[in-house]
Amino acid sequence: MRPRLADVAARAGVSIKTVSNVINDFPHISTQTREKVTAAIEELGYRPNLSARNLAKGRTGVIVLGVPRLDMPYFASLAMQLITAAEAASWWVQIRQTRGERAAELELLAETRQSRIDGMVLSPLRLRESDLAERSGLPLVMLGERRFAAVDHVGIDNAAAAASAVQHLLETGRRRIAVVGGPGRTDRRVVGARATLRAHGLDLPAALHLPVRGVTGRHGEEAMKAFLGSGHPMPEAVFCVTDWLAMGVIRALRLHGFAVPDDVAVMGFDDIPYDLAALPTLSTIAPDREEIARLAVASLRRQEGATAPEVQHTVVGHRLVPRESTAATGPVPTTRR
Repeated sequence: MRPRLADVAARAGVSIKTVSNVINDFPHISTQTREKVTAAIEELGYRPNLSARNLAKGRTGVIVLGVPRLDMPYFASLAMQLITAAEAASWWVQIRQTRGERAAELELLAETRQSRIDGMVLSPLRLRESDLAERSGLPLVMLGERRFAAVDHVGIDNAAAAASAVQHLLETGRRRIAVVGGPGRTDRRVVGARATLRAHGLDLPAALHLPVRGVTGRHGEEAMKAFLGSGHPMPEAVFCVTDWLAMGVIRALRLHGFAVPDDVAVMGFDDIPYDLAALPTLSTIAPDREEIARLAVASLRRQEGATAPEVQHTVVGHRLVPRESTAATGPVPTTRR
């Protein structure tokens, strides 16, 4: 039989009201009482009835996560983290895919003017600030590179993270560094890379900025193949604005007889799960996805029920993860058939 609230109360030696207060994270509960109730919940395997809890709070119990593409490992991993964080706040997560299309993002934004959901976490690519003028007070938080003055945002400092990546390449002795990303000059990761090179008296000439039409492995491979056919001198390292791009770049280099990292070092960005399965393993920048998810849910909870909540833009940390693809010395083992 599924354990009940009363069973938890009996095991912990407290009232049902106290158990409810602990589950709902009410303040003014002693640490000792909270620990007893938490231990009883774990021992009994109690799971709160989310439907009942949400009904009591006047909620639907559902929030939406809108991402460009679910087949991108970064967003799949982010979704997993957000689901975990939302469960702790008694929310189920409905995941929606926009494919980065403006019409789909506007359609999702329109849902924030309805009452079928409690809030939305959205990673937009095409929305404009003016699109937010008519939105309702439904909780909304944005993720990703773009920030909007009128809406909460949670994310890393992309320019600073890219600077860390290029600084790492410079510290391994590489000076002629190409950047795969763009196509424009407003991409914060490209901006951070360019600024770091300039700070070291270097430049990012047009020949070494390889613009892409997307962020997958195919786009990275195509960009590097085009460069290899251009006749320009080879770079000593390549910084890619996503790990997928980096994997495509590595494939193109190896197909053309170049060794990574001995001939060309390659650096990615996002720390997707496949980085450790690549040959060589991929150096990257790891955003704190767990913290992004936790703070996004916290933002929705802060906005919930508030008349005019103050807009907050929160910067989350990142870390450099050096692996084989940027090693200063030492060959990567290969198998020839």
